[in-house]
Amino acid sequence: MLWGVMWKYTPEAFSDEEREVLSKYFTNSDRQVFALVNLPEVVKGALFARYSRSSKSLRRLFLDEFYEGSGGTSHGLGSGPGITRAESLYERMLAEYGDDSVAQLGGVHLACEQASNILTKVLERGRLMAYLEQSTRYVQYDKALPDGNYRYFVPREIDEGGFGEKYRSHMDNLFVAYREIFESVEARLYDTTVKDPADSDFVFRSSIRAVALDAARGILPASVLSNVGIFASAQAYEALILRMRASDLSEVREYAELIRAELDKVIPAFLTRIDRPDRGGIWVDYLASRNRASEVMMLPNSAPLVFGGNKFSDISVKLIRFDPDGERRIAAAIIFGHSQLSMAAALDAAHSLSASDLAAIIERYVGDRQNRRHKPGRAFEETSYLFEIECDYGAFRDLQRHRMLSIEWQVLDTSLGYILPELVDDFGLKERYVEAMESSKAFHIGLLENLGPAVGAYAVPMAYRIRFTIDLNAREALHLIELRSSPQGHSSYRKVAQEMYGCIKDAAGHRNVAAAMKFVDLDDYRLGRLSSLRQEESKKYLRNS
Repeated sequence: MLWGVMWKYTPEAFSDEEREVLSKYFTNSDRQVFALVNLPEVVKGALFARYSRSSKSLRRLFLDEFYEGSGGTSHGLGSGPGITRAESLYERMLAEYGDDSVAQLGGVHLACEQASNILTKVLERGRLMAYLEQSTRYVQYDKALPDGNYRYFVPREIDEGGFGEKYRSHMDNLFVAYREIFESVEARLYDTTVKDPADSDFVFRSSIRAVALDAARGILPASVLSNVGIFASAQAYEALILRMRASDLSEVREYAELIRAELDKVIPAFLTRIDRPDRGGIWVDYLASRNRASEVMMLPNSAPLVFGGNKFSDISVKLIRFDPDGERRIAAAIIFGHSQLSMAAALDAAHSLSASDLAAIIERYVGDRQNRRHKPGRAFEETSYLFEIECDYGAFRDLQRHRMLSIEWQVLDTSLGYILPELVDDFGLKERYVEAMESSKAFHIGLLENLGPAVGAYAVPMAYRIRFTIDLNAREALHLIELRSSPQGHSSYRKVAQEMYGCIKDAAGHRNVAAAMKFVDLDDYRLGRLSSLRQEESKKYLRNS
């Protein structure tokens, strides 16, 4: 059945010539839903900005006010009033009127390459952006760059501070250790793992490789280079650039200008406020002053870092705050949305429910979830959980990218100990691993004392633990825990997800929320990647058969 036949739509009249023009820039000229194609971001955004203040349809608006004929640019728009009008409109609405919603109308796909893992956390901090980051779980990082150097970043502060030669030597040694651990674990896995006759060579080799990379990645330093793909609105990019300009780290500040230069080639009109002293200028000054104030503020019961003793540490997950009535708040939201009661009355009704009725109403609301992508509704956003987590930096990187939660983290250092992968210990590689970790601790302490914690973090391997908090509602908790506990996940963040689930179920006593998490995987896997690859290969077989 075509849903469109249910709607009464009066098509707009266009001449044959106009329809020919529209066919280049719109997916249709005779239906009420259509997409824009082959247009510069500035023109698409300007069209929508005018759209909200015009009685004309979008296609008519385009023909009357923006289209210039086939001459001019490769887009078929003239270089004059089409783009000039769009830029003028943004200047008024953004700079003069301060209409920030207009800056949400232009989006850009941006590739950010050879960024340190310190920088990637800055790039990925914004909530309203989409990211994909090069994986340390599927990419082998011991291959040199074209200049012959390993893939790590050397901060200007380290060279200027006189530590450049020692830093490079230490980084080179870490990458050598990384390669040795990876190759040794991979070889031992081939020797000790029985290949299922049903598995193809590709599935078997890929699984072995992924597990070996998981075991070795903890040796990679936070300075290791990565590539990040970003899609975001102009408004999100504006906030990102201003935040980066206020950073204490030269890498972050200089990368901000690289981003700005490329965005100026695509959406210059959206970024007009960044360089204005009374707009972007004072914003950067405010952010920078806030950073400086944070560094010198007097904190109660603060203690100096202790770097002794504790070498090996497991992950730690603590539930710091939750609402004992959280499930009844969820029930109240369900009742409110399915009745004509006020919220106060819905809360009273929820609190009068028996335990069995409470479980039943939440179970019915969740429904029959067939896979983890089937999510309960927004009533699950009525209660939240604050976790304090200590885990290796590698696992933190994967958890940090979840955008619908609030996350705060401390500066990475070596004071909390590090994770020793089980396979490294099982295969007799502990001594080599410990050597790399302990030499990194000694070098990091020297950087910390001379150049400060932010610069010192570049030299810390990913196996070292970092402390952070995650504040998230039950709906996002369901998404994160089910995703990060899946069999193909890294063992470290799988443990974090499993512990979070246990805290919600037992410490908070929210057993109905926990029951909704049907796809939490509490098992342990040696070759976790193997199961997902088998599924992928099975799907390919079914599609091709």
